[in-house]
Amino acid sequence: MNQIGPIFRALLRNKVGALLLALQIALTMTIIVNAIHMIENRSSMMARESGMDEANQFHLMYVGYKDSFNERVAVETDLLEIRKLNGVVDATQINSTPLSGGGWSMGLTTTPNSQDGTPVSLYFVDDHGLNTLGVELVAGENFSQTEVTYRLSNDKQWPQNILLTEAAAKNLFPDLTPAEMIGQTVFIRDDEPMTIKGIIDHLQAPWVQWSNVNNVMLVPQRGLWNANRYLVRTAPGERDRLMREVEELLLAKRDGRLIRNVTAMDEQRDDAYQDFFALQTVLWVIVTVLTLVTALGIVGMVSFTVNQRRKQIGTRRALGATKGDIMRQFMLENLLITGSGLIIGVASSIALNIWLVDTFSLPRIGWHYLPIAMVVLVIVGQLAVLGPARKAANLSPALATRTT
Repeated sequence: MNQIGPIFRALLRNKVGALLLALQIALTMTIIVNAIHMIENRSSMMARESGMDEANQFHLMYVGYKDSFNERVAVETDLLEIRKLNGVVDATQINSTPLSGGGWSMGLTTTPNSQDGTPVSLYFVDDHGLNTLGVELVAGENFSQTEVTYRLSNDKQWPQNILLTEAAAKNLFPDLTPAEMIGQTVFIRDDEPMTIKGIIDHLQAPWVQWSNVNNVMLVPQRGLWNANRYLVRTAPGERDRLMREVEELLLAKRDGRLIRNVTAMDEQRDDAYQDFFALQTVLWVIVTVLTLVTALGIVGMVSFTVNQRRKQIGTRRALGATKGDIMRQFMLENLLITGSGLIIGVASSIALNIWLVDTFSLPRIGWHYLPIAMVVLVIVGQLAVLGPARKAANLSPALATRTT
């Protein structure tokens, strides 16, 4: 404690340098804390389960370009033929898939003409939809074959029965169990009633950053529009072969349509999160560079201070100060500067996070990020000052007091 006075006096002789270094440490902490928070947030989003059997699924798009192309005949014959292929578990027509980035959403309410709707993503499937998607029923029943109808692009009629994910149903009926939700009525387009026939465990919407990503409704309808897609689920190890086989099967029909975008679901996952990967890489580079710059700044400032205070250091050595005393002085100086910067950094980290929450709807930062960042930066600071402090401690009294 008897070294605190000389340390403060030494810092006051270089107020600007100490202040700039403290502000640099504060800025470093602010950016690092929020960058790591964003990295972890993106990592948790990328780790979410889509609800599908992704390793054994693929989908493809088809677009009819001839007036003679008959969508209904094509769907019925295609699915029958695809399901008969060796290694195919099941197949369905579907308007979109999880992780695809494009789809259809609507609002559901529990009372007609209500303004407080629950947003849900819509997947149009047939009675093979559940098995093809690989999702499980928590309560209720699957669609029957007789319930599946065809829907035109301008059709505004909705079916009698639907399936909902448990998350969507909980938003609508928070006080009911899944079994009690069966038979409940919900309304779409303000006043069109539909009955919940089944509750499925989990399935994601197409948009990975959507706040209601777990709210999904399955509709027992096939689309009669020229552009649509098939989803195919295969036995383990058969997917890659069947991707080629199904594409060749459809191309061989030469019925006036194009086949494109034959995509494995795990490939689609990579595509859906490629921006997340890129952001994480950039943030890790920023964190690394800032940490190195801060460490180099500490080394530079302390080295400059040592050269300025050679005479003072020599005088202290002549008066009996040991090498350990000199090193402790510089280590304590750095600790005081770092501590001051970290106090500012805590406040600025929280302020930046509040702005990110309001602007980009990010979750609030966890309190544990702050002490971890403080400990890391203290360690970085102490390691950075170690070299210049050792250099100062090795100055001999005679050399340090020599005039030039």
